[in-house]
Amino acid sequence: MPKKRKNPQRQPKRASKQVVLSSIKQEAKGVLDEVEKREFPRVVMPSRTTDNIVYDDKVGHYVLGGRKVVRSAGNIRHLKPLSQMVWGLSVARDLLDTEKTTTLRDVYYMAEGAEGLSFEDQSESDRIITDIESVLSCSREDFNVYPEERSAIFGDVLAEYTVKGYEGKRINLTMHPDGVMVGPALATAEFIETSADKVIAIEKGAMFSRFVEDQAWKRFHAVLIHTAGQAPRSTRKLIRRLNTELGLPVYMFADADPWGLHICQVIISGSANAAHISNLVTPKAKWAGVYATDITKYDLPSTKLTEMDLRRLKEIKRDVRYQRGRWKQEIDYFFKIGKKAEQEAFSKYGLSFIVDKYLKKRLDELGA
Repeated sequence: MPKKRKNPQRQPKRASKQVVLSSIKQEAKGVLDEVEKREFPRVVMPSRTTDNIVYDDKVGHYVLGGRKVVRSAGNIRHLKPLSQMVWGLSVARDLLDTEKTTTLRDVYYMAEGAEGLSFEDQSESDRIITDIESVLSCSREDFNVYPEERSAIFGDVLAEYTVKGYEGKRINLTMHPDGVMVGPALATAEFIETSADKVIAIEKGAMFSRFVEDQAWKRFHAVLIHTAGQAPRSTRKLIRRLNTELGLPVYMFADADPWGLHICQVIISGSANAAHISNLVTPKAKWAGVYATDITKYDLPSTKLTEMDLRRLKEIKRDVRYQRGRWKQEIDYFFKIGKKAEQEAFSKYGLSFIVDKYLKKRLDELGA
């Protein structure tokens, strides 16, 4: 077993509660001051339109440009969303004051109890939460709002909880055979030490279980993470923390299709929807497969790319992030063979082939 590496930072990578509360109070005071002056209250925020979202090649992820937008009660179309935002800021403050957490779905239903502020659907309430993130310059997790999705983690990492009632309690992330759920408590825990020297992120639950059962975590000294498809933001932040705090390189495995490519790229460089948050990306993470060329190389069971797959592949090909190196090579090969394959296709050669043969060879190729 490799020597344990300790975390020199020993602190959760999230905005200070007091900093977030101060930002909320500042925004509230600005609205109140304008009302007392008999002026229309307004909120200024970064523009999140597509022409203000750019991929910054120097930092390796999406960022917002300098354009701002104003949401003012003086515009009848802005009145309801401005009121919803002020209400959302109040909810954020209550969550921090009471040290409670909630979900995006819960926020949608909470508004039903606020007369005149209910949302048409959850996508509308989700947008308001994103607006609040951009105004406060922090992520929703920093004011205790989480998504419903859950992924899992398994590996020799000693973590210490910081949530109320569990402060100081420690857990080793090999303690549950199905992996430990990545919820609010783990997302904010401190990493104390680990014997791992890498992170392997896995798209599919079946493959994650296979990697655990075949002890890939021990054989390759790895922390295994099930992303559950597109990784939830708390999981992407967790991956970044393992990389930056513990110095663990990250390798990602997903299906050999355009959707699998995008799942991996979002971990590396983020998404346009979260361009206002920089601590969700791991720019040095590496896509480790399954590649399009693996379909031919290993004669994997495959299916024909659908029209939807091809449209998505064409969109990806135009994206600057995919126009170099292995990304470009594999995208061109997808078009050449017109096929896709799932991670589970390696079971053609036996349940343990993907760990015993494929994973070992691929990690060697990548210098892991």
